Amino acid sequence: MERLDVRRAELETEYTAALIDALRVTASGKWGLFDHNGDRVSRKAVAPIIDNLAEIGQAIDEMREQLLMPPFELQQEFLASRGPVRSDAVGEPKQAQAWLDRLNAGKDA
Repeated sequence: MERLDVRRAELETEYTAALIDALRVTASGKWGLFDHNGDRVSRKAVAPIIDNLAEIGQAIDEMREQLLMPPFELQQEFLASRGPVRSDAVGEPKQAQAWLDRLNAGKDA
């Protein structure tokens, strides 16, 4: 069980790093990570990133289930933030920057 927990922690670090990389790209102006517009071209461009995050997240959740832990909260929040939004919602770059600010603030805490 201890090795499983160590591996889970490693995967959570890997997931967080991959998400931060994707958020930085989005914050610099590339849309698609949050799929707010439902644009097929953007969706296709970001698909490998989303697939990678989903694969890592699924592995983490399976390990967490074995360890009797709740699902990986960061992944749940990210998944919930994707999809259509109201027309007056902030754009993806601003949303990505807010995520980066929050994740960086969490490191300092």
